[in-house]
Amino acid sequence: MKTSAIVLAAGSGSRMGSNVKKQYIELNGHEILWYSIKAFQESEVDGIILVCSEDDMEKNGSYRTEFSKLSAIVPGGRERYNSVHCGLIAADPCKKVLIHDGARPFVSVELINRCICELDNEDACVAAVPSKDTVKIITPEGYVKETPDRSLVWNMQTPQCFRYDVVKEAYDILIKKEENEGLNGLNVTDDAMVVEYFGNARIKMIRSDYDNIKITTPEDLRFAEWKERN
Repeated sequence: MKTSAIVLAAGSGSRMGSNVKKQYIELNGHEILWYSIKAFQESEVDGIILVCSEDDMEKNGSYRTEFSKLSAIVPGGRERYNSVHCGLIAADPCKKVLIHDGARPFVSVELINRCICELDNEDACVAAVPSKDTVKIITPEGYVKETPDRSLVWNMQTPQCFRYDVVKEAYDILIKKEENEGLNGLNVTDDAMVVEYFGNARIKMIRSDYDNIKITTPEDLRFAEWKERN
């Protein structure tokens, strides 16, 4: 396929404080995950790979009947980056790959298509928004160390989008390093970070929408419910 989307739904959602994993919580009649898959179904991607817990694979099989672009459902790994690597293996071969958190139900088709188009000229692009708040860099003891220029600070979102060979090579290096020597305290929090540390590509920011939130806490869910009603 020319363009694949990897939708991540293997997390436990512990910060939600619910017996139901956050991606499966119902939002206006559908699971939160459903909205992410629907957006990619309606976009210009050629195929969707859903990465989920092995325990949820059978449950998620029902999505195949509703979404024709859902080409594979694969089990995830111990950490988010392990799950992404599983998705990248399943996506081979493709030219472009978009990696999205399944707990971001408000991603727009327009943003997805804009990211796909941007990859015609860039090796990597990431959906993000300028920070509205002043950000402080602190010491391990909790004291302010410095204040970066707010105009240069952006908050990362997903999808995070790459030429397949660029991100796959960076993830292969990361996984090999983890297996051979460990990550030595490196806290991998997004895909762009993997390319920053283990790749050789510039990463371009793509202006996203502040509504493209990741539902992580009960407060996020209340906002999502309000947004769906309005």
